[in-house]
Amino acid sequence: MLEKIFKLKENGTNVQTEIMAGLTTFMTLAYILALNPNLLTGFGADGGQALWNGVFMATCIASAIAMFVMAFLANKPFALAPGLGLNSYFAVVVASIVGITGLSYLQCYQAALGIILIEGIVFLILSVLNVREKIVEAIPLGIRLGIAPAIGLMLMNIGLGSNAGVYSENGGPFYVMRDFFGALTAGSAQSTMEDGYALMVLSVVTMFIGLFVIIILDHRGVKGAVLLGMLAACVIYWAGDAIFLGENPFAGLATASFVPPVSDMVETTLFKFDFSVLLEMGWFTLITLVISFCIVDMFDTIGTLVGTASKADMLDENGNMPQMKEALTADAIGTVVGSMTGTSTVTTFVESASGVEAGGRTGLTALTTGIMFLACMFISPIAGLIPAAATSAALIYVGILMISGLTKVNFNEPDQFIPVALMMIAMPISSSIGNAIGIGLITYAVIKIFTGKAKEVSVLTYVISVIFLIKFFIPLG
Repeated sequence: MLEKIFKLKENGTNVQTEIMAGLTTFMTLAYILALNPNLLTGFGADGGQALWNGVFMATCIASAIAMFVMAFLANKPFALAPGLGLNSYFAVVVASIVGITGLSYLQCYQAALGIILIEGIVFLILSVLNVREKIVEAIPLGIRLGIAPAIGLMLMNIGLGSNAGVYSENGGPFYVMRDFFGALTAGSAQSTMEDGYALMVLSVVTMFIGLFVIIILDHRGVKGAVLLGMLAACVIYWAGDAIFLGENPFAGLATASFVPPVSDMVETTLFKFDFSVLLEMGWFTLITLVISFCIVDMFDTIGTLVGTASKADMLDENGNMPQMKEALTADAIGTVVGSMTGTSTVTTFVESASGVEAGGRTGLTALTTGIMFLACMFISPIAGLIPAAATSAALIYVGILMISGLTKVNFNEPDQFIPVALMMIAMPISSSIGNAIGIGLITYAVIKIFTGKAKEVSVLTYVISVIFLIKFFIPLG
């Protein structure tokens, strides 16, 4: 049955590989289950524990449904969840509504969910009408080929940065190459993080051991090398936590609750739209907020799909991905479901690249990841045991492999390699795939105009470039 549904042989894969790939994606993405409610509720401070629980449940449900749609409608191995950056922006919008109206955070949160519902419906309509697919096709081939390497650099930046899960003495996330190696070089390592130094060392050691295990296993052709490397990193971290830090990494399981907080979601976020608050803010504000969410989500999703598909050799000779319409529909449905259950915009995640690297080629990978997200409603304390350092190892390795996509870029053509070079700088710095694509498109259009080749640029490419210029210099919302 699985062969018939997902066409495994046609895609050069099998059930075991797909399930391993799905588990790999899950392990690299599991952090979002706690991070998303943390960001949206100020670590439980805004709206209380009930809202945190509601957002947690919404994250599990909306992500899983979006991945099921991706699996059965598009048959692609991509994972979806509430987007990073978009959730932070959502929290800022909620705080702004609080400041304007003076209402409680929960009331304003419920009002902001109305914005996400509208955005999701707009995207669903655009996806069904093939408008979003036309936008993908308007992106020049050179830029599409450069998206994967740029995402690779961003993944490496995430892996070597805050994803290591330790914070520096000034409260911000530590960066491995600066705060760890830089501190050691300067001879002031102990003062860099005070009490957190031992944990920082453990995280860095775990990350690099996990990375080397993945490299060795993959070089030897071992199936599931990324997943096995992450598991090895987990064991190293847990052992170090117990031996050197004197802590029991499994202590929290004894008192953890494995009962899904359904009642909290029903009370706080499930179908809790408050459009009256939005209307009090005025139509112009509402429209600009919806447009702002749409722009960021659209190009983040497009960039992730194209970049990851390129790595998996899923693009045709024109740089287009088959079933792009269905894949875009999955994230639109996920966003609508997310608004109904209680979370911000659902989008395709770059961590999908870890599952692709593990051999995932069909929707069975996405289905496996989605099932794990649903299971986390019951086993979230266990999923929380995965250390960020283990995730970092996988992201760094996948990032390195994605950079190899540069070989497809024509470095003899300035209108190809210059936009790609700028994208590769912008993506890890801004942590936004959409903004990097915008910079690439603007650069491409400018080069074409001033080299007398303006007619080679499609009208839609010019329109998108102008929209990004407006976004960059006249921020919406």
